[in-house]
Amino acid sequence: MAHRYPLTLSWTGNSLDAPYNRNATLSNGQKTAIPVSSAPEYAGDGSCWNPEDLLGSALATCHMLTFLALCAKAKVEVVGYEDHAESLLDTVDKVTRITHVYLRPVIRVTRGTSMAKVITLFEKAHKYCFVASSVTCEAVMEPRVVEV
Repeated sequence: MAHRYPLTLSWTGNSLDAPYNRNATLSNGQKTAIPVSSAPEYAGDGSCWNPEDLLGSALATCHMLTFLALCAKAKVEVVGYEDHAESLLDTVDKVTRITHVYLRPVIRVTRGTSMAKVITLFEKAHKYCFVASSVTCEAVMEPRVVEV
């Protein structure tokens, strides 16, 4: 079953201004609007989300939600998850693209939880994460499991 997720990207300015404004707003009329821009390296506003941030955050969020769903199904108790994800923008064969997204979550589980099972479910989540299946960049998974 297909689902649609419409959005509106709004920008105003003058592309002939030097430098032209790169700030815009991402919205859908129902959620909090997100200020977006290009990365500071591309004359953007560093206080705004940029495409590199958003791609990495989409992959990290989808992977976390898929992992938590698998844990719930397998009756594995996870009590905290904090991912320190990072997108790597690089030029390869004269094409600039996101080549890697590093997922580096600290996964908090209750004492006595099988660490091997948690890692297995984390790796399995990659297979079912639809964002990971939609992108060509490599997702590098470096989880750390901590008992609390």
